[in-house]
Amino acid sequence: MKLEALELRRLDVPLVRPFRTSFGVQTSRDVLLVRAVSDEADGWGECVALSAPIYSSEYVEGAQAVIRDHLAPRLFKAGDVTARAVGPVLAPVLGHRMAKATLEMAVLDAELCAHGMPLAQYLGGVRERVECGVSVGIAPTIDELLEEVGGYIDHGYRRIKLKIQPGWDVEPVRAVRESFGEDLLLQVDANAAYDAGTTSLLERLDDFNLLLIEQPFEEEDLQQHASLAERLRTPICLDESITSARAAAEAIRMGACRIVNIKAGRVGGYLEAARISDICAALGVSVWCGGMLETGLGRAANVALASLPNFRLPGDTSASDRYYAEDITEPFVLVDGMLPVPTAPGVGVELRVDVVEAMTTQMETLVPGLT
Repeated sequence: MKLEALELRRLDVPLVRPFRTSFGVQTSRDVLLVRAVSDEADGWGECVALSAPIYSSEYVEGAQAVIRDHLAPRLFKAGDVTARAVGPVLAPVLGHRMAKATLEMAVLDAELCAHGMPLAQYLGGVRERVECGVSVGIAPTIDELLEEVGGYIDHGYRRIKLKIQPGWDVEPVRAVRESFGEDLLLQVDANAAYDAGTTSLLERLDDFNLLLIEQPFEEEDLQQHASLAERLRTPICLDESITSARAAAEAIRMGACRIVNIKAGRVGGYLEAARISDICAALGVSVWCGGMLETGLGRAANVALASLPNFRLPGDTSASDRYYAEDITEPFVLVDGMLPVPTAPGVGVELRVDVVEAMTTQMETLVPGLT
């Protein structure tokens, strides 16, 4: 199809409660949406970058700038494009995977809408519903943590993930395990907050029958992950370290992880995410779908991705009300701990135009010859 325009829209979307991790606190999301306008259909993409470069080197303002100044001109110059061509066309621009993933998602949504095919079918999904877990931020107190976790369990979530950091690890995990029992599927996420001096804290977590310990060390430090993995019964899972299918294969071969968290935005798009799943399956490693506080648009695409056969663990594909009082699509509602995989063409959801307009803080339209 031929791209006629790209609409870049920024939204301010409030969270229902502050979300604290080892790298900061969020009270709202500065969301960048991209609408791909083509001669066949329109499609939407959601950028998962945060407002500041604290989870990765990318951030929303930078993503918008690189799309405007470098990525969009290359797509327009390419003429007729398909979703599978987006990656090769944008490859000369180094890095900026989240920005590239946003454009790929928008083009893919438009392409699939034009052909009447759901994203899950296109990617090779095999499930009609996916199991859902929930990510729980660092709480002010253990009592408040237990109250929050209890609420999510009552709501039906099938797995709990606790954010941890040095000083907020062993005791919160112990409290959750003792309060809710051994049957609770429980895992922790360090967001690279540990180093050689705090490894002993991670070793103490081996006593709590966790599903996994996610990304304890810096993303480049595969060797320290491999060393820890040798000493623990609990599987090590990598998140920030997995930036591509090649990176996943290297980490697995080094023994740095036994489980992989796949986030499509972090790896450059849903096509690369599916390739990572295939490679992990070939190497005997299960995967699950991570989350970046996506709106209903990104959540729909994540649920489609999580329907692939090697996604064997509940992902961070929570219901809309976990993060937002009002979503920009019809809300995803948890039923028996699961979410339905969208079956409509493309990503499978429609934006609520009135809500999007009310949350919009800025907008610009890029067209061929004027970028």
